[in-house]
Amino acid sequence: MNERLRKLAQAGQSVWIDYLSRDSIQSGELQGMIESGVVGVTSNPTIFQKAISESSLYDEQLDEVSRSEDDTKEIFLELAKEDIRDACDLLMPVFERTNRLDGYVSLEVSPDLAYDTPATFEEATRLHKLVDRPNLMVKIPATEPGLAAVEDMIAAGHSINITLIFSLERYRAVAKAYIRGLQRLVAAGGDPSKVASVASFFVSRVDTEADKRLDRVRGRDDLKGKLAVANAKLAYLAFREIFSGDDWAFLKSKGATKQRPLWASTSTKNREFRDVKYVEELVGPDTVNTMPTSTLEAFINHGEVDPNALIEGLDEARKLLYELRETGVDYRDVTEVLEKEGVAKFADSFDELLEGIKEKSRRVVSRG
Repeated sequence: MNERLRKLAQAGQSVWIDYLSRDSIQSGELQGMIESGVVGVTSNPTIFQKAISESSLYDEQLDEVSRSEDDTKEIFLELAKEDIRDACDLLMPVFERTNRLDGYVSLEVSPDLAYDTPATFEEATRLHKLVDRPNLMVKIPATEPGLAAVEDMIAAGHSINITLIFSLERYRAVAKAYIRGLQRLVAAGGDPSKVASVASFFVSRVDTEADKRLDRVRGRDDLKGKLAVANAKLAYLAFREIFSGDDWAFLKSKGATKQRPLWASTSTKNREFRDVKYVEELVGPDTVNTMPTSTLEAFINHGEVDPNALIEGLDEARKLLYELRETGVDYRDVTEVLEKEGVAKFADSFDELLEGIKEKSRRVVSRG
């Protein structure tokens, strides 16, 4: 195990990789990451688009599936199902060793369903059946309609990764949806110990949007590059409050596990910032950090671990929100814009993915 990843694990933080491809599975790259200390995998339409477009390892299956299936989305799911299952199987020893805490692989519902509760629930249920692995987490965006689907999925006993969280208000709503789902599950006689969830709080994009607005204000460069970490720290404070009350004590007694905060979008977009900024400054117990490959490699090379990073500077974090408001940077508007843009970007990536599969399937079938 890599020593720096070991230190993160000792601090109570799990490292997941925000990357998956058939090449990484078959070449042994993913297995190598697992041996280094990576204990989970997240994926999204952008990741699959890149994987399928750049590899020939999908060609044979693409040819076979395309001859009997015309629906491009169904073709994609057949390709993705194999990768997700294989990754789940590679991570099964982690899943068992950690008693279902880690070892998960995430697969996202179609982004175009983000504002449709029944359709999201239906597809999330289908994805769990399709992959048929206990260590699958289906990703559902944290839109208001998405949260209703999250609660229903948890109540039905399924593990869920709630993604695209930007604001503290929405984070609290996500945690409450998880708790309500568990309460319904327990009331129906279900076993909450078999359900897991993470709340994927997006980080670097918050700085990108806030700093862009600070550029227009001018004269407050001292506030740049601070909102994302402050936002995450305040979300972590809320997490500790929510999962320590009487409601949680009852569910814990029934075997329920905390819905851990997961720090997503942790690559550094601004080259003036340290390339492991959104790892080093967000270390703390009961959390997950999912890193793109470049960030993971950078952290393994030169990352530092402060076990108390997340609970330090909370007063400064609160003060920052006030200072930003005073300068005219509206926190609520920043997070609302990011949520809408996040859903739109994933939807665009999904459309690009499907178009790429359609074009590649034509080439593969004609070549065969």
